[in-house]
Amino acid sequence: MSLITSVLVRGINNLSDARYCAGMGADYLTFRLDPALPGFLEPAVVQELSGWVAGVQLVGEFHSLPIDDINALVAQCGLHYVLLHRARPAHELARLACPALQLAHWIPDMLPEDVDLRFRQLVANTEGIVLPDVPPAPLTGVQLAHLSEQARSYPVWLAAGFAEGITLRQLLQQVQVAGIVLEGGHEIKPGLRDFDEMEKVFEALED
Repeated sequence: MSLITSVLVRGINNLSDARYCAGMGADYLTFRLDPALPGFLEPAVVQELSGWVAGVQLVGEFHSLPIDDINALVAQCGLHYVLLHRARPAHELARLACPALQLAHWIPDMLPEDVDLRFRQLVANTEGIVLPDVPPAPLTGVQLAHLSEQARSYPVWLAAGFAEGITLRQLLQQVQVAGIVLEGGHEIKPGLRDFDEMEKVFEALED
């Protein structure tokens, strides 16, 4: 399936999700390889799941693991990117064996100039910013306009329902994002998974 923007699916933990998302045109699949994260997967499991998919970028999610340990997992699992849950100093990022994306959270009451400063700091040594959660309150017109300005300056990935009250295609028309973020789920039982909600997003993004 050809999509109008890139899709990153976080927290892949089963073969059903891996194969479905790859088949629907997702570009990036993330696996939580840091024991400090909920949903942590052993490297052997990631190797097994990734062996069933092709044409996708493999991403490891990390929180507090040291850089040397991250690099070892990059090599072991054949990762193309890492998604960092906390900001790292520049000298650590320079030692990473592959490009990094930075996870961040929307802060509704931040002043525009503070948001700009935060974005500049987060992308200084990374490939982009991933905002995986829907804001707790609908974005105002001013916030949406400012987000549009930021997305022209920085590679930003947004949760599919980031702006309440407009369709996903309308969001993409207003905000030129680097991509959309989805969250993987759990199988009902091995080989059985409900993809109804995820399918709606992929269909909305179909070219």
